[in-house]
Amino acid sequence: MSDNNKKWVYLILLSVIWGSSYILIKKTLIGVSPLQLGSLRVIFTTMVLFILGFSSLKKIPKDKWKWIVLTGYIGSFFPSFFFAFAQTEIDSGVAAILNSLTPLATLIIGVVFYKFIIDSKQILGVIIGLFGSFLLIYEGSTINPDQNFLFVGFIITASVCYATSVNMLKAHLQDVPAISIALGNFLCILPPALIILFYSGFMNINVIESPKVQNALFYIIVLSVFGSAFAKILFNKFVQIASPVFASSVTYTLPVVAVMWGLLDGETINFRQILATIVILIGVYFANRRST
Repeated sequence: MSDNNKKWVYLILLSVIWGSSYILIKKTLIGVSPLQLGSLRVIFTTMVLFILGFSSLKKIPKDKWKWIVLTGYIGSFFPSFFFAFAQTEIDSGVAAILNSLTPLATLIIGVVFYKFIIDSKQILGVIIGLFGSFLLIYEGSTINPDQNFLFVGFIITASVCYATSVNMLKAHLQDVPAISIALGNFLCILPPALIILFYSGFMNINVIESPKVQNALFYIIVLSVFGSAFAKILFNKFVQIASPVFASSVTYTLPVVAVMWGLLDGETINFRQILATIVILIGVYFANRRST
């Protein structure tokens, strides 16, 4: 399969996996706190990646470890907690939609700090996708006016983190195996996650007598295996064969999946949201018109 076809396969797979993560986060927060969710997700993901790729650590050159550490904290550690806190006040579908700001941030950071070259079609794609995202945000706030949109700040910050990380991956870790990057990332962020979990009060919970916590742990395991470990490896490969802008455009397509899950869980959607979703998909098409 050519790299161009692989890019679209990765885009679809990541859209389904990450689009489903938001409803899992929502369900998990019924049984645990945001701090417990974020730290447990890091811990379980590290365990899975360690089993899958321990031998791959030797493939990381010594001079690349600083970038492994930075992308670990910026691209995985902080966003895990930011989204957990955001979804205590914001619907899962809206959270996914707001994350669509990532490609715009990726574009700006890539051009300003990494001198990446883009053309007018990519810029048009980002603008179209961003316009569609704003339509979805507006409609979401109209349908669900009781949500605390001050928590949008957590998602915007997470989007900037993702954008910074994807540019670092493209610029400095292009030749490092995807699983090596993923495991290295999570080994670096494991210590603070353990500390946070210890002080979060989780150790005082009687899991056996709490069905809500048991359900939450099940959802966290699913999130860790698929939404973090598998998706992280997949995304690292995606970044290595696609342009940073196109790789980050997965945040334009995953809201489609997230909104569908939200509908099944009782969240609402109207015709204008569907129209905005179509606009987003058109933006993704143009964002890929020039890929490097």
